[in-house]
Amino acid sequence: MICGVDEAGRGPVIGPLVVCGVSVDDDSKLVELGVKDSKKLSKRRREELAPRIFEVSKVEVLELPAEEIDSLRSNMTLNEIEAMLFARIIDKLSPAVAYLDAADASEERFSKMVCSYLTCGARTVSKHRADEKFPVVSAASIIAKVTRDRRIDLIEEELGQPIGSGYTSDPLTLSFLEQWLEREKSLPPHVRRSWKTSQKLMTMKEIRRLDSFEG
Repeated sequence: MICGVDEAGRGPVIGPLVVCGVSVDDDSKLVELGVKDSKKLSKRRREELAPRIFEVSKVEVLELPAEEIDSLRSNMTLNEIEAMLFARIIDKLSPAVAYLDAADASEERFSKMVCSYLTCGARTVSKHRADEKFPVVSAASIIAKVTRDRRIDLIEEELGQPIGSGYTSDPLTLSFLEQWLEREKSLPPHVRRSWKTSQKLMTMKEIRRLDSFEG
């Protein structure tokens, strides 16, 4: 049995980090489905493929909310957090071989990091762009992306206004954060407060408050 592990939501300032593992005896059915790197598929196509992936494989998903990311970041790097979550997924699936989309600049270092958390005896193959090279990792990337997109939709519904993708490169996300901070005087729920973007926004708010006070 083999599995592929990938994540969605490593970098955004809003929402969870989602890690997914997909396990199969062989990847022929995934190849037939036409799985590929989730970034190369439309949202509609990802949504179409997700239930079909569940039908032909065993799937495990972990979501790490923003507040838990912030808590872990106090004594772990983001790469270490990912490695820990990857290992949890692999242990649940217990494959002979696990293919990993390497989060670290060094493929070997990331593999060793994941293995340090593993309790099962799986062999790991850690590669950059693994979601382009191995169908099981492509399938995992699709489920991870669909799961995170759905979570962002729920967060948007909870907060009652558009929040964009949650990435700092998204003007809608930055506009949402700035407006919320101006109105509520604090960051909204589901925001990673340990991110530089959050800290910069809070610093700017404090500077404006002091300018107003001194004025």
